Amino acid sequence: MSTAPAPVADPAETPPDAPTGTYRRRAPLVLRNRAFGAVWLGQVLTQAAVRMFQVGVSWWIVAYAVPEARGLASGLFMAVCTLPAVALAPVVAAVVARCAHRSVLRTAAAVAGAASAALAVWAHGGGLPLTTVYAAGLALATCQAFFDPCLTTSVPELVDDADIETATGFELSTQSLAGLVGALLGALTVDRAGVAGLAAGCAAAYLGAALLVASARFRTVPADGADGPDGPDGVVAAPRRRPLRRILAELPSVRRILICFTAANLFTAAVFVVIPLYTRSVLLGGGGTVALLEASLGTGALVGAFTGTRVPGRPTVAGAWCLGLMALALALPRLFAQRPVVAGCLAVAGWCAGAVSVRFVALFQRMVPTADKPGFFAVMQAVLGASLPVASLVFGSAGDFLSPQTLCLAQGIGLLPAACALALLGSGTPPEAASAESAGGER
Repeated sequence: MSTAPAPVADPAETPPDAPTGTYRRRAPLVLRNRAFGAVWLGQVLTQAAVRMFQVGVSWWIVAYAVPEARGLASGLFMAVCTLPAVALAPVVAAVVARCAHRSVLRTAAAVAGAASAALAVWAHGGGLPLTTVYAAGLALATCQAFFDPCLTTSVPELVDDADIETATGFELSTQSLAGLVGALLGALTVDRAGVAGLAAGCAAAYLGAALLVASARFRTVPADGADGPDGPDGVVAAPRRRPLRRILAELPSVRRILICFTAANLFTAAVFVVIPLYTRSVLLGGGGTVALLEASLGTGALVGAFTGTRVPGRPTVAGAWCLGLMALALALPRLFAQRPVVAGCLAVAGWCAGAVSVRFVALFQRMVPTADKPGFFAVMQAVLGASLPVASLVFGSAGDFLSPQTLCLAQGIGLLPAACALALLGSGTPPEAASAESAGGER
């Protein structure tokens, strides 16, 4: 991995040999590295838009569009929104490896903006079919399936090696910010402006993200750490390509970790289906209550993304404890149905998710060879996302027959085996994982 300084990074601290009293602390990475700041803000906008659309449409289905079988209808919508990341993983890996990363990011955001604008025009004219909304969700999720792994792969093209973990924390925090902003705006926008207003807001966010990415400069990170010329779009010259299955086959510790989190996602992902059902059936609330609960989850994840590097212990051990705490937080609404208690539990669950994510993605950034990163992060997204459609359909369908409190209890119980499996992995950390943890600093 190249350690040459990014040409776009702006120094923001006084040199160490400056006279006493003139030293200033370094500015945040998104301020001293303008290219990374622009791309990061673009990711905030795209993920906020897709999350706002998903939250808003889920609430629209439960509260307005579907009189019966609301759980199945909302679960099917969330399943549709998670399919592209799984089904298109080989295509995404090939595109990210062969094409200029800035071009991939810019095109994905622009196409999503156009699709959102078209839906807004259709919805404004009235008579919007449910299948059209499903199709729009599929289109936005497809664009995001290209955007997210491409940006993760592009991190070394935007920051120095010493800033990779910090950049990873910022990058992962976008999901938390997106959950927070999307939660606050999604259901409330549907209550006040309908699907037309929701789609128009998404279109503005996507097009703004496309402009931000277009303004950033990427550098070239040569494969296997070899030196190479700079390029405006961060194109990796002649990367060493390997089949996607071999990438995980040669990283056994990473493969086992991904399996644990795939199993955990079967129960954590269901929260996005359970929240609207719990709000309507148990709390008897409206869009404001959905916004409160989703915002609590997003706020917790945001704090976790920035504090995850401070959690002591190896990633596997820390991850096991976090999954156990998340299991407790997701199960407690079974016993306590008060808004403040449920919001607090979701905040704790979000913090656990954010803290675990930043530790493991930073670990993977150091363990995976540069040439394999496009394929690996597409595979990672597909492996972790494979459980999301299943979770959405299973918990959505079950929501038509079981109470939301029972679904909460099922989520908590289901997380415990994954936590135990991750703890067992921590008892025998392989050499490649141990060396990568040392590179990132023992905690």
